[in-house]
Amino acid sequence: MTKLRELAIEAHGGLQRWRQFERLSADLQQGGVLWPLKGQPQTLERTTVTVDLRREWASHAPFGAGHRHSEFEPGRVALEAADGTVLEELRDPRKSFAGHTLQTPWTELQLAYFAGCAMWTYLNTPFLLAWPGVEAEEIEPWRTSKGLWRRLAVRFPAHIATHSAVQTLYFDGEGLLKRHDYDVEIAGNTPGARLVDDYVDVSGIRVPTRRRIFARQPDGGFSEEPLVVSIDMSNIRLS
Repeated sequence: MTKLRELAIEAHGGLQRWRQFERLSADLQQGGVLWPLKGQPQTLERTTVTVDLRREWASHAPFGAGHRHSEFEPGRVALEAADGTVLEELRDPRKSFAGHTLQTPWTELQLAYFAGCAMWTYLNTPFLLAWPGVEAEEIEPWRTSKGLWRRLAVRFPAHIATHSAVQTLYFDGEGLLKRHDYDVEIAGNTPGARLVDDYVDVSGIRVPTRRRIFARQPDGGFSEEPLVVSIDMSNIRLS
């Protein structure tokens, strides 16, 4: 039987094809209750995200008003003007979330960190399974109304900034990602379930364009209300 990690990577276009590119960009329309809860209801409502495929880096442009854009790396996050002038920056940004709960508001720099960290993870999955230090083990499948979804329990090394060290990926029979579970460590370990769908082919890589994030329950189920985050992607480019 093909290992699930290999099946998933091949189903999304294959590692050889993926490694021909360096960056992925997409236009985003975002909604859900998270943004107003964090005091940032419209900052990233409509924006374009760009992520690096070979190192952990992401940028959102525009970032709110003023023709600004964000620069995210694990050890630094910044807001810059259109000409690259640094307007604000925060070193070792993850430490700034100490003591946060789901209800704790975010500064703009904290929003830039979370959004960069999340979108970099999302847009590099499942190819992150091939990164050095990322460990994955197949666990028992999950039964849905559409059949069984095979699952990988994934452990990320400490140098990768992501939602949580341990996450779970769900794949359909073809090997396409359907669901992604994690705990948002920087928001009081809030449990989430991200459902993905509406795949498109972009230069030989299959990318889901519809993402909905819900509150995950202790039994592994999730509540569809409230909708925590919605992300709709268009104009996806690989370069």
